[in-house]
Amino acid sequence: MRLRVDVFGRLKPAPEPYRAAARELGVEVGQLRLVAAHAWDVQGALRAGCGAAFVARPGAMWNPLLERPDIMGNDLAEVADRIVAADLP
Repeated sequence: MRLRVDVFGRLKPAPEPYRAAARELGVEVGQLRLVAAHAWDVQGALRAGCGAAFVARPGAMWNPLLERPDIMGNDLAEVADRIVAADLP
């Protein structure tokens, strides 16, 4: 399934796209986790009630003034491994 934010009336980091994605997928917004390399997307997801993970690609640093996501990594593989580990019982 592909979701496009432009059909929701507001763009990220506004909460509406995240909430609409949850509705489209038939889950609670808290069951979603956004993975992104852009702090504003991560902040939008967190403020909308989603989980989030930050990929600190080369040159990208987390802003210490922002709410920190529970998962951060230096590349997508590291972030994916941390998500899997966090979701294991």
